[in-house]
Amino acid sequence: MSTRSVLAWSAVLVALAAVLARDRFFFFFSADSVCRTIPIDAAWPSTTAWGRLNETVDGKLIATVPIAAPCHKTLNGEPNSLYDEERCAVLRDTWFLPETHLESPSSPMSYLFSNDTCNPWSGPDTPCTTGTDAVYVINATEVSDIQEGVRFATENNIRLVIRNTGHDYLGKSTGAHSLSIWIHNFKSTELLQYSSSEYTGPAVKMGAGVESLEAYKFAASHGLVVAGGNCPTVALAGGFIQGGGHGPLASKYGLAADTVLEMEVVTPTGDYVIASPKENTDLFWALRGGGGGTFGVVTSATVKAFTDTYGSTASMMVANTGANADALYSAIGGLIQKALPGLVDAGAFVVWIVAPFGFMISPAVAPGLTSAELDKLMQPMIDILKGAGLEYQYSSAQHKTFLESFESYSQATSWNVSDYNVGGRLIPRALALERTDELVGAIRHISTTAFMSGVSYNVASADAGGGAAHPYFRETLFGLALGTPVNYTDWGATLAGQGRITHDLIPALARLTPEGGAAYLNEANFEQSDFQRTLYGENYERLLAIKRKYDPKSIMYARTAVGSEEWEERGDGRLCRVK
Repeated sequence: MSTRSVLAWSAVLVALAAVLARDRFFFFFSADSVCRTIPIDAAWPSTTAWGRLNETVDGKLIATVPIAAPCHKTLNGEPNSLYDEERCAVLRDTWFLPETHLESPSSPMSYLFSNDTCNPWSGPDTPCTTGTDAVYVINATEVSDIQEGVRFATENNIRLVIRNTGHDYLGKSTGAHSLSIWIHNFKSTELLQYSSSEYTGPAVKMGAGVESLEAYKFAASHGLVVAGGNCPTVALAGGFIQGGGHGPLASKYGLAADTVLEMEVVTPTGDYVIASPKENTDLFWALRGGGGGTFGVVTSATVKAFTDTYGSTASMMVANTGANADALYSAIGGLIQKALPGLVDAGAFVVWIVAPFGFMISPAVAPGLTSAELDKLMQPMIDILKGAGLEYQYSSAQHKTFLESFESYSQATSWNVSDYNVGGRLIPRALALERTDELVGAIRHISTTAFMSGVSYNVASADAGGGAAHPYFRETLFGLALGTPVNYTDWGATLAGQGRITHDLIPALARLTPEGGAAYLNEANFEQSDFQRTLYGENYERLLAIKRKYDPKSIMYARTAVGSEEWEERGDGRLCRVK
């Protein structure tokens, strides 16, 4: 055969392969390809193929429309029939509320991950595009919906994203050119009398979309409590637990991951399995603290439930007048040394805020303690404030149940997570008590220009159950989460604020633990360069081996997740393997 003939036949074969791939009869690109397929590629599924997927999932496929579309005259380069000035005005009024994004199948609650592609404040003539949002979303309500989504993404070499409530500081729940599986509506709850060689007693089985307040209310209706989050709208099984999960009952019962008895999971190969101490034990270990969006899609978690009891809460406020700043930061050092250890060792969970406006405790939560007992534990801090001549406000209250305690503060102190770029660091007890002055110096450097939250707990003696949460948790006195504000009218300022977190604020804390250090996986900096050590510690290599076992084709990717170093997101949003 002549050279010309060979070339001609080669051209025909390449063209035929492209056509067949488009029609999904032949997969020209496999899941092992260098890059995931995006809409401009010939291999991107046809409209007919997407229609077949929609039929397979009973009409639950959603074509993404950014929620700010009513604010723009064009959408993805075409005239936008959704443009509506009145709807846009309403949206602007509610944009800062987490609930606005919570019910969206695609809107990132952390605005940085929208890439500013459809901003309600940018003006109606500014183009609105899907940008970094998923192209399509499956509103999954059945296990089969998830399996079909995983299969379709695998066969068509498309980036796969798992989204729950969207509470996500690391950009795991969104991704350009992707198919997203939305598990927010897995809302089942069931009370069990659980019996195994590891645990016998009451338990709650909850769907992946069940949020903290929903779980607390269900448990309370049966005279019980479960370990959940401090934010009422954080879903527990689908992400929170997989990051470890600390909350108001952490000092009493441990991390939420410590209380898990078993999970139901769709693996990246599409299998539906149970992960427990008896089945798929390695996966069970990994899912309890090893990170979400990479080992599989958790559809339910069964967790220990504990007898409800009374409890107390307290709050405190000290304004920073400028003239009292030295005394105020000295008092924060006193809190760290003389009050926090006793509080968390007694089972309390203490959230404290340091920011340009001053210092506040909001709240201290003490399950099983009377208000008088909590006041006594808070007395060292009160004495420090009085001794320094600092004016303060303090109050405490006693509550009949944990739910009553939670509801007394959760709405009043529910900070809007969508307004900040976020990073964090875990502070071990030894550092806090032995190098207090250095630590307070770092806190002062950060909090004079940024928002900082200290979340204090003691999970050292909790039954970890062999989970994969970072071992540093067991040494931690408190975690520091810090934030720089999102500027919705100045994208450059928002990016600069994230840069400050990465290059200035987090390093100020990291320098205090040069030999190691760690961050809470759910409140970390998504630009953490050494994320393997900082987010997973000594568990990383074992987690990576489990990832490769259950996801041999690396179907599931998320920023800073286990195995994510094998991929890169390019400037056009395309996800490609690192060569």
